[in-house]
Amino acid sequence: MKKLFLMLIIVSFVLSSMACMSTKAVRLGDAVAGPILPWQQVKVYRTADQVSGKYDEVGLLMTTASTIWTSEKGMWNSMKKKAAKLGANAIILDAVSEPSAGAKVAGAIFGVGVNRKGKAVAIFVHPEEK
Repeated sequence: MKKLFLMLIIVSFVLSSMACMSTKAVRLGDAVAGPILPWQQVKVYRTADQVSGKYDEVGLLMTTASTIWTSEKGMWNSMKKKAAKLGANAIILDAVSEPSAGAKVAGAIFGVGVNRKGKAVAIFVHPEEK
């Protein structure tokens, strides 16, 4: 009986950690995209004003992540990985919404996941002309 209980705990942990973060992307039209870069080279901007130079919007990114198993940094890294696959070399962060403290407490009491959500725009920043 103890082995069965332990097995159920392990299986539920594995399943919950597999589904803890999801980033979806929607490509925008015929946007110019560059070569696929390593995700670590994708830059993060807080606003469009911070982007130096001309850029094209490549895609919209939407991330949903469990507040228990992830951090905002993890969400941004997930967005960077998805942006790199689209041929973007940067992202402009839009909004990150955190669940309220009450929602987190209720989620903990009832054993249900409570998610934070984030949005960003994947962009291709053109090289500066010389």
